Amino acid sequence: MGFSVELAEDGIVCVEKIENEKKGYDFILMDIQMPNMDGYKATRLIRQLSDRKKAEIPIIAMTANAFDEDRKKAFEVGMNGYVSKPIDAKSLKKTLASIVLGIQAFDEKPV
Repeated sequence: MGFSVELAEDGIVCVEKIENEKKGYDFILMDIQMPNMDGYKATRLIRQLSDRKKAEIPIIAMTANAFDEDRKKAFEVGMNGYVSKPIDAKSLKKTLASIVLGIQAFDEKPV
């Protein structure tokens, strides 16, 4: 899709990268089930950062848990979107376009 990607092996590393990055990131694809710190806790910590630009970065949950309660929890902790695994490229593109670019395809329902 043309994005430069940076990986974090767990939630602790993710939060550290957000805190220390000078130029910032456009968005985060946040795995919910990571070792050491899960995606929910990492999102909560990011949302509490004093740098508002970093605290408000769009975060999209990525999880194999596709139940309504999992989706609800992702939004409750401050995530902006939700994509279930296995990842469908078309669904991911729609979610990114909607959240990150602020656009929506005319022929499709909101994500």
